[in-house]
Amino acid sequence: MTVIDRRSTAEAPAPLTPSERIQRAAFTALGRVPERIIRSVVADVVNTDGDVMAPEITILMRAGASGPDFSDGTVAQARTSMDNDCRVFADDAPAIDVDDLALPSGIRASLYRPAARSAGLVVFLHGGGFVLGSRAGYDPPVRLIADRAGVAVLSIEYRLAPEAQFPGPVDDALEAWRFAVDHAAEWDVDPERIVLLGDSAGANLCAVLANDLCGEPLRPLMQVLMYPVLDAISTSSSRSEFADNPALSAKQIDWLAGLYLPDGHPGTDPRVSPLHADDLSGAPATLITVAGFDPLRDEAIAYAHRLADAGVPTRLMRESGLVHGYISLTRISRAARDAVDRVSDAIADALR
Repeated sequence: MTVIDRRSTAEAPAPLTPSERIQRAAFTALGRVPERIIRSVVADVVNTDGDVMAPEITILMRAGASGPDFSDGTVAQARTSMDNDCRVFADDAPAIDVDDLALPSGIRASLYRPAARSAGLVVFLHGGGFVLGSRAGYDPPVRLIADRAGVAVLSIEYRLAPEAQFPGPVDDALEAWRFAVDHAAEWDVDPERIVLLGDSAGANLCAVLANDLCGEPLRPLMQVLMYPVLDAISTSSSRSEFADNPALSAKQIDWLAGLYLPDGHPGTDPRVSPLHADDLSGAPATLITVAGFDPLRDEAIAYAHRLADAGVPTRLMRESGLVHGYISLTRISRAARDAVDRVSDAIADALR
């Protein structure tokens, strides 16, 4: 029996502080300025592939470079910082029915059900380096995806490191899958039409889960991996080129990985780094998105190639002008909103 508390909607965040309201107003105004005007006053930022950063993202990155680095503080402070960014930069989201649920282990989840929806379901795992992020912070993008794709979304509040190091979040992802399958009929969902969706660390959990399920009779219809982290020991060119990118720096990656992995645990473990799996042929159809200015870009592209070589139907979307974490930048960036819409449309197409 599903436990439902209709009094709580994804642990809705508190009202914006005065400072957050000012930031949100400023970046809302920026998001409404035509791109040609911003480009006329902001110098192009170009990567070694020739990609040009979206001008509004350039402004945001310059502002971020002058601000504090969350990896210099405590875990609690870093979580507050990420939640603040989500509250400030995320777009307005449509009203959708949301139920707060409890899984058997006690972890929480939110079930978003738009009025018009398919018989499918998306199981969503948020980003944040296995240490940061929450259902509340990701409430706006989940609503946007559910509404545009016309699909119910189950957003999971999996446990975070360092309180729950590897394999804690992986175990929670598996429990979420079992929970979704068990309650599919109750939610008017076809259990053969479940899509895994995650961004960054959440995408890593989706990839690990999909690979763990490859031998089971009931598997995900599709996995959607948005700018995923797939190789804990990567020395790729993008890791070097964007090591100082304010959206996700090498220093922050190392800090997050140190909190997630137990001492001495090998980064080559395929359940940590799916790129190191011996066989990917059992993975479901896959959509991978990459941002042009993301240190994780190259390992995601390499994973797409490995999946395709293993015979897995694979699609790679390159969002050349964007940075890591763009799912939460849709308020200020039309390019980010378009990228999220493309993911939503791909999910809708897969479920038709």
